[in-house]
Amino acid sequence: MKLKHCIPVLTVAVVACGGGESSSTPQGGNTSQPATSAPPAAAALPAPPTGEMTMPDWYQIDRAAKTVHLTLTAGATNLNNYWNYNGHIKGSMAITVPQGYTVTIDQVNKDPNMAHSIGILALPENFSMPPQPNPAFPGAISENPTSMIDATLPGETETIQFVAATAGHYALVCFIPGHAAVGMWAYFDVSADDTAGVQTNG
Repeated sequence: MKLKHCIPVLTVAVVACGGGESSSTPQGGNTSQPATSAPPAAAALPAPPTGEMTMPDWYQIDRAAKTVHLTLTAGATNLNNYWNYNGHIKGSMAITVPQGYTVTIDQVNKDPNMAHSIGILALPENFSMPPQPNPAFPGAISENPTSMIDATLPGETETIQFVAATAGHYALVCFIPGHAAVGMWAYFDVSADDTAGVQTNG
């Protein structure tokens, strides 16, 4: 059985003061209270990849028609328990499309065990909380994105289409609970200067 949710557990240590001593503080003694530590902050997203901008065969652009066609394979490799897009996890891939282009994404699910989804959302600070299925652009999310039985099942392909209307930095994510938290996401940028292509960390 796969673990569906990773729930962080906060451990609180209780420190007891010694008994039998007077509760009064000697003159000139330290009157400060013991320091309490805040829970650790969730890790920020890693820096976007800075590799050379490339045009892999799964990225097709028609500048005359102002369209981009992407084929993204969930479970392209067994990396990260198959929870990857085209073999990349944790923001190690950045896809850039020009502003105003119509973007079509075919999500192919090659994970032998698990449903996956796909969508574009505003870039979060981290993925400590499951991303909400609120797409950045109308149409930029697959059907039933949080369902492990109704999202894109193993062996299936689902297509989404949207207009990348606003330039900016976004994230491409799987909305199945727990998947983005363990790395099933990529950077997705919309460029105002017609830049197009893919950058990776290797």
